[in-house]
Amino acid sequence: MSRTTLRRKGQLTLPPEVRKALNVDAGDEVEFDIIEPGVVVLRGLKMIPADQAWFWNESWNAGEREASKDIANDRVTLHKSVDDMFDHLGG
Repeated sequence: MSRTTLRRKGQLTLPPEVRKALNVDAGDEVEFDIIEPGVVVLRGLKMIPADQAWFWNESWNAGEREASKDIANDRVTLHKSVDDMFDHLGG
């Protein structure tokens, strides 16, 4: 659990482990969702250029997570050449 102190003008500093968990850096935005009195969810937000939005959809990210798991578990195929790779994919 992390703690910080609310300053006079309503400002606070997010501890480093919270910034890491939210994946936010200086200049990023955060969003607050009030669940009930005394309970608030904090979510980190990143601005994404419109020409890169295709990469940030859930379908693409699900594929990225799956590929990362395959790599971590050594479920990969190595090829000696591009032709070998395409032969493998085609057959």
